[in-house]
Amino acid sequence: MARAQFQKGQKVWVESVGLWAEVEKVIPVWAKGFDEPVRVTYEVGLGREFQNHELQSPESEALSSNLGTWRVLRARNKWQDQNDCAHHPFPGSYPVVVTDDADWGGWRVPGAEYDRLPEKIEQQARIIAATPQMLNILNQLVESVDEAPEDAPPETRRLAEAAKAVLRRIQSQPLPPRKATSAEKPDAAPADKTGEHVA
Repeated sequence: MARAQFQKGQKVWVESVGLWAEVEKVIPVWAKGFDEPVRVTYEVGLGREFQNHELQSPESEALSSNLGTWRVLRARNKWQDQNDCAHHPFPGSYPVVVTDDADWGGWRVPGAEYDRLPEKIEQQARIIAATPQMLNILNQLVESVDEAPEDAPPETRRLAEAAKAVLRRIQSQPLPPRKATSAEKPDAAPADKTGEHVA
């Protein structure tokens, strides 16, 4: 039995040719009496069909292992005095997720937004900081099922397929933003307490 490892529109590395291509067509080969295809090949626009072992997806594991160590740091709240924000989980500070070894770069939130929902922002910071570890878990789940799909329970296979879908979304290139027509242009973004506009 064979399973499709790639899907139409997915970017793949063609090792024998040494270039990136896009899967144009997934071609299952069926045999009478089998519930699944006996072989799956792919048309990638290079003049012949390729099998699973000839193609590679962008290395999601390399992506996750190259992310480094993300962590939550506390930044001083310049917009409010500590007494004015006693209802915050950490009065006088807000979370900053740094994604660089030099303690800069990453994710921050405007002070007004943090003041509105501090518990939610704290949780988001912890989730974002855990992203590299979660990507590694997704990769390990996919790899363990791909090694022996027939041995994996149906629920584990379903979870592996969901993990693959998440990894594909992470790896895919975003489309450029669509230019809004004059009728679609939104009103100016509101200003936060610092006078800076927030999107």
